[in-house]
Amino acid sequence: MSKDFWYELAGQPEALAQVKRAVETRGENVFHSWLITGPPGSGRSVLAEKFAAALQCPEMGCGVCRSCVLAASHTHPDITILSTEKVQIAIAEVRDLVVQSSFGSSMGGYRIMIIEDADRMAPVAANVLLKALEEPPANTIWILCAPSEVDMLPTIRSRVRKLNLKVPSIEDVAKLLVERDQVDPKLATLVAAEAQSHVGMARRLALSPEVRKRRHDYLQAAMSINNVSHAVKAAEKWLDLAKKDALALTQERDEEELQSILHNLGLAPGDAVPPAYRPDIKRLEEGQKRRATRSLRDGIDRILVDLLALYRDVLTVQLFTGTALVNRDLEIQIREVATSTTAANTIHVIDEIEKARHRIDRNVRDIYVLDSLATTLKRSA
Repeated sequence: MSKDFWYELAGQPEALAQVKRAVETRGENVFHSWLITGPPGSGRSVLAEKFAAALQCPEMGCGVCRSCVLAASHTHPDITILSTEKVQIAIAEVRDLVVQSSFGSSMGGYRIMIIEDADRMAPVAANVLLKALEEPPANTIWILCAPSEVDMLPTIRSRVRKLNLKVPSIEDVAKLLVERDQVDPKLATLVAAEAQSHVGMARRLALSPEVRKRRHDYLQAAMSINNVSHAVKAAEKWLDLAKKDALALTQERDEEELQSILHNLGLAPGDAVPPAYRPDIKRLEEGQKRRATRSLRDGIDRILVDLLALYRDVLTVQLFTGTALVNRDLEIQIREVATSTTAANTIHVIDEIEKARHRIDRNVRDIYVLDSLATTLKRSA
């Protein structure tokens, strides 16, 4: 087992110890179903994929053998990953996964089924999965990922072995960025704090000046709301920046997927798509539209999460806690807001931001939610 194989799991020694024990004793029948929980950015999907790869690897996770290379490229024939671009995982997707789980392994010792965002299953879909967990085929392993145990049905929770990930420390995330992505240590520490230890977001901030600028701009907009007109402009700016961020995330991936499907269909860029292939292109485009919608919602939520950190910084100053600020580059503005309002008002703002996140999650129209929140910030400024 290679030590470096697991290095991307920043700050998760307890969970890693459990996984490594399971891998090392795999000849004694590994437990057939696992639930990996943890906050966004803690590495749930990374751990699930590494766990699956290590179980299939003859060396228990070497990272260089054919099995490990296939697993890393998501082309291992015995590892199936269900991830969704939709708000909810469809029952048909779960049924198809259950059918696939009954197939025997072709090159590894196990048939491993991973469901990312398993909390997105509707109860009827979760019940389909439950039957598979109750009577799993021999050598089939299920690995589910969700934010917390309570997001899953109690009947499923009772049939899985649990792995809980924690929020990694800023130091652990910074260390990973330095070692994996060759980020300057000072920048790595800064973005790890700004991302609130979300590994994926910290990496985006570290590697993209544009992402860092967008983040600074939408926080600066929040701190500049002095009247209703400013509030309206801030809400529009937040939405515009969220759209730009979502576009940056999806545009390159969309083009790669289109070129890949054209290549598989034997078509060159610019070729007319024959009628027989148009349904394939249409399905791809529909999937990309769903992903764009979800990316926009995720982008808005990221803004709201950063606003929460911003106003917690304000509250930190107001309560004289001495805690280090998350947004150190905005310290002057944070202190100005802290002296011009009260801790009670700041707590009210934090509550309103949480409500805004809930409304976005409930599909309330985004600009209405952002307008209302921006006006709240103006009243409390």
